[in-house]
Amino acid sequence: MSKCALCGACAQACPSGALTFDKKPSVRRDLCTGCFACAEACRKRAVKKYGEKFGVTEIVREVCKDEVFYFHSGGGVTLSGGEPCAQADFAAELLRELKKRGIHSSVETALCVPWENLEALLPYLDCVLADIKHMDPQQHKRWTGIDNSLVLDNIRRLDSSDFSGSLVMRIPLVPGINDDDENLKAVAALARGLTKKLQSIELLPYHRLGLNTYKMLGRPYSLESVTISPRERIAERAKFLSSCDPGVPVLSGNMQL
Repeated sequence: MSKCALCGACAQACPSGALTFDKKPSVRRDLCTGCFACAEACRKRAVKKYGEKFGVTEIVREVCKDEVFYFHSGGGVTLSGGEPCAQADFAAELLRELKKRGIHSSVETALCVPWENLEALLPYLDCVLADIKHMDPQQHKRWTGIDNSLVLDNIRRLDSSDFSGSLVMRIPLVPGINDDDENLKAVAALARGLTKKLQSIELLPYHRLGLNTYKMLGRPYSLESVTISPRERIAERAKFLSSCDPGVPVLSGNMQL
């Protein structure tokens, strides 16, 4: 709220008492109903609506505006988030409609959902992009709040399932957290055990694109001091992972190593 004029109009407009004002605005998110009366009352646009709600029909209509481009480029639609599998019914309905139109569909998922959620999407997907944050369960819990047992169970179930598409394992490399030799060796060991669906491993550079979103939500960003890895570091780590013989190509950006 860096643009805030400290006028208190937002708090006065809030019908649920979620927004109070004592020298500066304070939000009770458990009371907020998402009516955005505060945003309408704010003359400085210090409070603003972030995101839009769409139904399946509206999304499909928007996607189909680029339908010709998809068919000529070989592209398609990727559901991302957040976690798309947390809204499995909605995601499955959307993917079903896209499949009817022959549009290639992928999902980005951290796999930290009940298997049934992911399974509901599989008949309509061409590719699953699965994030693996850390192979050590304690480190995974330290940095994400939960261990990785569900994640690893889901990726193994996916590999042995009837899913007809491809699986890409993605590792967002965070400097000093999961880019060490031991973690990458464990990634390679996991990959060697995935014998049916795994197509490749992608190493992705850590970025700070979520920092502003966290600030707007009033949430602490625990990795704010972490620096972004240079491209050379990602390429070197990809080369190391490839030397561990994961059994599939290792990609660094768009480069195969």
